[in-house]
Amino acid sequence: MARWDPGAEQRLKRAAVELYLERGYDNVTVSDIAERAGLTRRSYFRYFPDKREVLFAGSERMPPALAKAVLAADPALTPLAAALDALARVGTQLVEQVADIAERQAVIDASPELQERERTKAAAITAAIRDGLKQRQVTADTAELVAQLATVAFQNAFRHWIATAGQADFRRCLHMVTDDLRAALAGT
Repeated sequence: MARWDPGAEQRLKRAAVELYLERGYDNVTVSDIAERAGLTRRSYFRYFPDKREVLFAGSERMPPALAKAVLAADPALTPLAAALDALARVGTQLVEQVADIAERQAVIDASPELQERERTKAAAITAAIRDGLKQRQVTADTAELVAQLATVAFQNAFRHWIATAGQADFRRCLHMVTDDLRAALAGT
């Protein structure tokens, strides 16, 4: 096996998702993943610190991207509109770049440990939006509330996008969810 094998990271991600779907997350080891990818266990740890992070690699880039997108939103937008605009832009990039999203989500949904990791990721997204809004001079209480609502809308839009097998436009999914949210808040 080559020491630095081209495409190794992607092969490890694909192997992990396949094995998690076949056997369940708890029944797969790092050695299983490495073997399926045609690599060594040592090679696996060059890319990922544990078997959980193979599913979340790169997610640490999303909060800073969101904070930056919130700051870049049109200054005339309301706090919620700025947050949703940021989520639409970053979410569209996310769904275009991440392979096997539906399969990955199925693995996460089947594991309480992975669901907890997903909640941690959502909390980081909420904090990034909140902090971006506060930099836009939004009060702390309003920024927190808007960030929480926007994160929930994003999560629901993401699930709707997955349900369409990626055939729907992510921005459209987010607009549909936010229209439902606005109607619910208005009592209609």
